[in-house]
Amino acid sequence: MIRKYSTNDKLKVIDLLKKNIPQYFDPSEQSDYTDYLENELEDYFVYEQNHEIIGAGGINYFPDEKLARISWDMIDPASHGKGIGKELVQFRINHIKQHTNIETIIVRTSQVVYKFYEKMGFELVKVEKDYWAKNFDLYLMKMSTK
Repeated sequence: MIRKYSTNDKLKVIDLLKKNIPQYFDPSEQSDYTDYLENELEDYFVYEQNHEIIGAGGINYFPDEKLARISWDMIDPASHGKGIGKELVQFRINHIKQHTNIETIIVRTSQVVYKFYEKMGFELVKVEKDYWAKNFDLYLMKMSTK
């Protein structure tokens, strides 16, 4: 089940991030994630299975640019390869498409998972070395909503 994030989920999603360190996130990103949850949250969703949060991901909106950004995606490593990430991304794409003023969706990811987003229909726009942290490059990707 995918549902809206609530502040009661905070410790559980931070734990989810920790489970994905160091393979998918650098340890330094934990403070960025906490700041995101406390100050930058717009739409954030959790994927719950058997009353456990096993996935999370958000959306931020930039209406002046007709743009939405998929942000802070993570799946419990024990649940990788089961289609949960794909379902969570597709859920948010569909959610964004309900906003008729949004024309482009971007995702800022790393070299570790950019191929996943490519399979979801995103195109690589730019690469920036060591953007997130050492050995975590920025892979900026986009998709049209039209």
